[in-house]
Amino acid sequence: MGTLLSFTALFASIYLVQLGSGSLGPLDALSGAAIGFSTEEIGLLGSAHFVGYIIGCYVTPRLIGDIGHSRAFAAAAAIGAIGALLHPILEGPLVWALLRVLTGLAIAAAYTVVESWLHAQTDNRNRGRVYGLFRVVDLVGALSAQGIIAILEPATYAAYNIVAMFCCLCLLPLALSQRVAPVTPKAPRLRPLKAALLSPAAALGIVVAGITGASFRMVGPVYGVENALTQPQIAIFLASAVLGGVAAQYPVGWVADKTDRRLVLLGLSVLAAGSCLGIATLLQPGNVNGFYVGAFVFGLTAYPIYSVSAAYANDLAEPDFIVELNAALIFIYSIGAIVSPVISAWLIALAGPEAMFTFMACVHAALIVFTLFRMTRRRAMSPRTPYRYIPRTSMLLGRMFKGTSNGKRTAKE
Repeated sequence: MGTLLSFTALFASIYLVQLGSGSLGPLDALSGAAIGFSTEEIGLLGSAHFVGYIIGCYVTPRLIGDIGHSRAFAAAAAIGAIGALLHPILEGPLVWALLRVLTGLAIAAAYTVVESWLHAQTDNRNRGRVYGLFRVVDLVGALSAQGIIAILEPATYAAYNIVAMFCCLCLLPLALSQRVAPVTPKAPRLRPLKAALLSPAAALGIVVAGITGASFRMVGPVYGVENALTQPQIAIFLASAVLGGVAAQYPVGWVADKTDRRLVLLGLSVLAAGSCLGIATLLQPGNVNGFYVGAFVFGLTAYPIYSVSAAYANDLAEPDFIVELNAALIFIYSIGAIVSPVISAWLIALAGPEAMFTFMACVHAALIVFTLFRMTRRRAMSPRTPYRYIPRTSMLLGRMFKGTSNGKRTAKE
């Protein structure tokens, strides 16, 4: 318990980062709709966030090496606060997209610093407990951020000042902590092609997770507005998907540790495609509870796909490639996340709000077909690493959970 309490400052900082990052995306979508941005322009904001995010993931380990953890985190907080504060000052979707690149970079940098710090201050005796608590903090922060959306008034100074306040507050726990910053870790090499060739099915699953997750998170508020949901109802709609993802983790993990993980990936894809088609064809404006249930089922089936795909890829990887593999998976996820908000927003403008979920159903259908094909090319294997929920936060997170496995590795097949 004493060990976990010693990480309070780090967890408090990352919770505040999650509050700011988790609320900024929906706030931008609602603000853009309020001031007259087109649907495509709102989608551009979501894509810009992930452009900044992948830049931040890539450059921050080197920045930490040059100036240290504390200064890197302070720089990230300052960039995030400036990006949020400039929203109501500067006008236009292209300017806002550039600001979202800045905030995406800042968020990735903040997570990279904290996760590097956590890894350096843990060992195999306590890393599992620290990693588990980190997951709880991440999920609670994500849910709290959706709750904030219910009370923030779009396109106002006050709303963006509150987001900026979280960016500033995240500095305080680390600034007031007596914990000494650790030695700078070596940045992992980024080899996404090697990761994709290691397991093409897992790589496509990661891409699909990026497409669906980013579409829902960044363009979901526009979908809610188009279906006459109020702002508090949109907040509950977004939170319902997060709750569905949380509820799925244990049962999906239990099944994924006992059978061919491609079967689990296949089953989740079938259910996710069905949930997306159900939302697209059955729900009508005014059926508020139906939207909540639909979002919950969507999160229940779509959100675990990243973790299942990552677990399968880790089963196939040699131990000395684990850290690089999971860094590459974050990159692959970001590729899907960059393109999907623009596509989803364009489809909504072209064919109505239901087109977003139809698009996601088609993406899952492609994953189903490809997974079935790959099952004919590689024989089934028993899981070799335990399933775990993996936050998609930074490229250094693989260092932390590399040491939490209790499973035994067998010879490479």
